[in-house]
Amino acid sequence: MKKLGITLLGGVVVLAGLAALVWHLNVRDEPDVSAPMAAASAGAPAPATVTRGEYLARAGDCMACHTARGGAAFAGGLGLPTPFGTVYTSNLTPDNETGIGSWSSAYFWRALHNGRAKDGRLLYPAFPYTNYTQVTREDSDAIYAWLRTLAPVHQANRPHALRWPYSTQAALAVWRALFFKPGAYVSNPTRTAEWNRGAYLVQGLGHCSACHGARNALGATSSSLDLAGGLIPLQNWYAPSLESPLEAGVADWDIPHIVELFKTGATRHGWVTGPMAEAVLRGTQYLSQEDLVAMAQYLKALPARHADVLPAARAHTPVNPAVALLGARLYKDNCAQCHGDTGQGVPHAYPTLAGNRFVTMDSPANLVQMVLYGGFPPATRGNPRPFGMPPYVLVLSDADIAAVLTHIRTSWGNQAEQVTEVEVNRLRSNATP
Repeated sequence: MKKLGITLLGGVVVLAGLAALVWHLNVRDEPDVSAPMAAASAGAPAPATVTRGEYLARAGDCMACHTARGGAAFAGGLGLPTPFGTVYTSNLTPDNETGIGSWSSAYFWRALHNGRAKDGRLLYPAFPYTNYTQVTREDSDAIYAWLRTLAPVHQANRPHALRWPYSTQAALAVWRALFFKPGAYVSNPTRTAEWNRGAYLVQGLGHCSACHGARNALGATSSSLDLAGGLIPLQNWYAPSLESPLEAGVADWDIPHIVELFKTGATRHGWVTGPMAEAVLRGTQYLSQEDLVAMAQYLKALPARHADVLPAARAHTPVNPAVALLGARLYKDNCAQCHGDTGQGVPHAYPTLAGNRFVTMDSPANLVQMVLYGGFPPATRGNPRPFGMPPYVLVLSDADIAAVLTHIRTSWGNQAEQVTEVEVNRLRSNATP
């Protein structure tokens, strides 16, 4: 019994030590939120600060997550599905009871920089403070100043619907101790001011790695620098690698075409779809030419991955002749009218399929999503009436979709792995259109 007691006591000591370590790691670099309270109420912010705050909120794409479908802008309530349950976004309007009306700029800064709410609760990283931690205090204060000008909306925040133990603050504290450290963007002295501005926007406010980075089993990305591509959990849209010339790398693009893609959602290289279409619609189309060029400079300079692995050098599974025949027939009946008999497309209307890396990426997830549910590029000021694609979810079976996509991925010089019926079924079953 004495030995058992010693063992239990040792276990308690170890757990206490771990708890102390986790607590220490989660309060490190905690900003002081009491001192700036008086300064925050000293006077109204300058109009230029408010205007810049609105601009920065667009750069951070805040509205996309903090506005529920059919709800008031920035009033929260949008459910974000994760592998651990659903996280509901919070009310950012200046309502004193349900929004941020009683918050100081310091509390708002702490939320962005440290991922803590006003009452000290740890926030879930569905709110990408792992990226926003790089946002400067000046930019945070400007966003806060603009949010304070919105009309208050009295709408209580909806409780998250997460499974145990992910619903506990203790589990979140452990996650943060493992995967999060507050930081700040540090300029690279070997790069230009323009490149550094692009890096700040991409890594911080733009939180590009939140989609374009691969996530581990606990939902963490390796860093805000991870842009190597990944499947967006539960949405089944694949955010392609921004570092690979075989996916969405832009090292061989010229700057004007990269800027055009951010500004209009479409270029001669193709157009954006899925979650990226929303990012362009609500965010990047409103950015200044200078910031778009800076982002383009940064993305263009990313070190290339897999540049030496050409699609033609890969071995692919031979296509069953019956599948090939079915795919060719389905393409002629359903696709050729817009995309052309040889996948040549129509300029400024329907994208070329021959030689299109959207078609030949290893992951066929985005292709399956487009065939199932159709889609449009974003309706932007530079492209207000985009051409789109109709859905075939009620027209084509899983076998049909697999066959026609296999035909597209293996025709006109395209050399990609065939799509299987099992893959289509899995994506159809789990996809969120």
